[in-house]
Order: sequence, then structure tokens, then C-alpha cells
Amino acid sequence: MTEIRHIVFDIGKVLIHYDPELPYRRLIPDDQRRAWFLSEVCTSDWNVEQDRGRSWQDAEALLVQSYPQEEEMIRSFRRHWREMVPHAYDESVALMKGFVDDGKDVTMLTNFAVDTFAEAQQHFPFLALPRGVTVSGEVGLIKPDERIYRLHAETFGLAPSATLFIDDSAKNVEGAKAAGWNAVQFVDPATLRADLRTFGLI
Repeated sequence: MTEIRHIVFDIGKVLIHYDPELPYRRLIPDDQRRAWFLSEVCTSDWNVEQDRGRSWQDAEALLVQSYPQEEEMIRSFRRHWREMVPHAYDESVALMKGFVDDGKDVTMLTNFAVDTFAEAQQHFPFLALPRGVTVSGEVGLIKPDERIYRLHAETFGLAPSATLFIDDSAKNVEGAKAAGWNAVQFVDPATLRADLRTFGLI
């Protein structure tokens, strides 16, 4: 097995919790209506375009045009975004900090809108600990597009075969493998520790 010299962490659902339902449980108490809104209006496909670099202004305008009666709830997505990321995953963060403290090469690769990532950095100071980060909204590419993995490797001088990527999404894990990286899917901290042992990292 190739020695792992570079460890790359995803952020959402690996280092910090993310759940768009959290503010909407308060804003739309009715379960059926909330499920409709998040599956038909402010959908994952709509949100990922902000991760690709689309402005919130353009994103909101697009939906308001189609769902004018939902304008307040549409604008609430960005307005209440902070509630969607209520806490860090302490065990994952401890593993990441341990690697940094041990002098291992740690970077991050994330699908994130530019402005919400800046907000996350303010609330979660540990995001400044790794050597650097590729933010999809800044580069106009999103996982699992192989190009974002190649760009990250080029930017930070990573040898793909000596790189281990940790992401909660199976599709993103497969994208990393297609780019020549080693990759594991984050399920929970215990599974991650077992995977890290497999690669001789702990």
C-alpha cells in the first residue's frame, strides 16, 4: 500500500453538521408543507448551484419568479443559514487537529458557497488549522467532478496516489477515486478511525 502523505477532509457532515430542515422546522411547522418546500422549491439541486458559484441574489430571484407566494420562505434559506450548521463533530475535529499537530499534511476540499464558507470560518475557528482549502464556489467546480480533485492536487502539490480523502457522500468518494486518490466515506467517527488504521494513519 502506498504511504499516505496527504489527508483531505470534506467539511459539511464530516467536520460540521449541516441540515437545511433545522430553521424550517420553526418557519414551516407543518411537516407535509415543509417536506414539499424543501423537495420542490429550495431543493438540493437549487442549493448546489450556489456551491458552484451562483449568487444568492440570482438564486432567490429564480425561485421567486416561479413561486412568488413563497418569497419569504425562499429568502429565509440564506437568511437563516447559520441555523443549518449548529455544531461541529467533535470527534472528527479532534482527529483532524491531531493530524495537524503531528505535522501531517492536511487540507480541505468542500462544496460550499463563498459567503457561507466565510461565515462558517468565523463560527468554527478550527477550519483555519489545515494548510489550505479548495472551496467549490470560488473555483466554479463541484464534487464529484474529477476536475476539482485535480485542481486541488495541483494547487497544494498533492501526489494523488499518496492522498486520502474523507467525505460523507458516496458519489464524492467515487469522484476522488476516479481522480486517482484513495478515499473513504465518512459514516461515523468509529468507522473513520477504523479506516484510518487501515491506511496506517493512527
